[in-house]
Amino acid sequence: MIDLRLLREDPDRARASQRARGEDVALVDSLLSADERRRSSGVRFDELRNEQKSLGKLIPKASADEKAELLKKASQLAADVKAADAERDAADAETQELLQRLGNLVHPDVPVGGEEDFVTLETHGTIRDFGAEGFEPKDHLELGQILGAIDVERGAKVSGSRFYFLTGVGALLELALVNAAIAQATAAGFTPMLTPALVRPQSMAGTGFLGQAAQDVYHLDKDDLYLVGTSEVPLAAYHMDEIIDADKLPLRYAGFSPCFRREAGSHGKDTKGIFRVHQFDKVEMFSYVTPEDSQVEHQRLLAWEKQWLSALELPFRVIDVASGDLGSSAARKFDCEAWIPTQGKYRELTSTSDCTEFQSRRLSIRVREGKQVRPLATLNGTLCAVPRTIVAILENHQQADGSVYVPEVLRPYLGGREVLEPVAK
Repeated sequence: MIDLRLLREDPDRARASQRARGEDVALVDSLLSADERRRSSGVRFDELRNEQKSLGKLIPKASADEKAELLKKASQLAADVKAADAERDAADAETQELLQRLGNLVHPDVPVGGEEDFVTLETHGTIRDFGAEGFEPKDHLELGQILGAIDVERGAKVSGSRFYFLTGVGALLELALVNAAIAQATAAGFTPMLTPALVRPQSMAGTGFLGQAAQDVYHLDKDDLYLVGTSEVPLAAYHMDEIIDADKLPLRYAGFSPCFRREAGSHGKDTKGIFRVHQFDKVEMFSYVTPEDSQVEHQRLLAWEKQWLSALELPFRVIDVASGDLGSSAARKFDCEAWIPTQGKYRELTSTSDCTEFQSRRLSIRVREGKQVRPLATLNGTLCAVPRTIVAILENHQQADGSVYVPEVLRPYLGGREVLEPVAK
C-alpha cells in the first residue's frame, strides 16, 4: 500500500498513476474522503472521551442535586462515545479496504500504455539464421520428444491440460538449471532459500497477489491456504511484522520453489508445449533495501538476470514494461525476453520489479536507522523460470540432427555433456 500522507499531500500523483495503469481514478478521491472521515471521527472520539473522563472526576464531588444531572449527562456522553467509536472504526475499515485496492505509484519514467507499449532498452546476442545453416528449426516440444525430455501427453492424462513430465535428460536439464542459477546467486551474495509452497492469506495479500492477480491463484478452501505463484510471496513475508536494523541491509535471498498458476484468461494462448503451464519450478531473487537504494538495486537485479541469460548464450532483449502491464505492487518492471525461433519473436523469460515500500507497508516490515523506524523497500527478480528457459535453450541451441548444444555454464551439472543427444526409438 502507499503512504496515506503522500496521498494527501500529492493526490494528483496518485490520480496520474491510476490513469497510467488504466485503473479507476475515482478510487483516489473515495480514499481521500474515507481518510478525512477517519481522521475527523478520531478527533471527535478523543474529544468525547476527554469530556467523559473529566465528567467522571466531577461526579464523586458533586452534591446530590448536581449528581443526578451529571449522571444524566454521563449517560448521554457514553452513548456519544460509543457512536463515535463505531464511526471511527467504520471509517478506518473503509480507508483500509480502499487503500488495499490502490496500486503502487508508477515510476515517472515508466512508458504509459498497455502490453504492447513497452520500450526496448537493450538487445543482446545474435539471432541464428537457420535457413543459412540449411535446416528448418523444430519447436521445443518436438525436440523434447526427440530427446526423450518432455512428455505432455501423459502430463495431460495424469493432471489435465498445461501439465507435463520432464523425463530423462529433461529432468537433468531442470536440475542443472536450478543448480547453476543458485550457484550464480550465491556467488553474488544471495542467501539460498527453499520456501513453502503454501502460505496464509495475509502473506498472499501482503505481497499484492489477491488484487488483480487473484484469478490466477489456487486457494485451498478447507485449510484457507494459498499455493504460491512465485517464491516472491514467502520471501516477502519472511520478515513480516519485523524491524530490521539498517546495518543488516541489503538482505538478499534466492528462493527455489514450485509455482502454481491458474493461467486464467490465457485460453488459446501457448497451449502447445511447456511455455505456459499450471505448475513449474523457479529460482527467484528477492531484496530488502532502504527506499533510497531501491532504484540502484533494481538495476543490480537486472544485471544479474542479464548475466544469467548471457551465460546461457541466448539472444534476448530488455524491455521497460508499460504502466498498464505492471502488477499492482510494482512501481517499475523490466523484462528480459529471449528469442524463440519457431515463434519468430521475443518472449518473457525473466522480470524484475521495484515494489518500493508498497509490500513492506502491507506486511509491516520496517528498518531501524538510529531512533527512526520506517518502511523499507522490496524488490524481486526472476533468475530462472525453468520451463520457459528449457524452451529457449532447446530451440536456440538445436542442431540439424535434433541434438542440442549445452551452454558451458550448465556442463558441470550435466556430467560434462556438451550435447544432448536424441534417444534411440
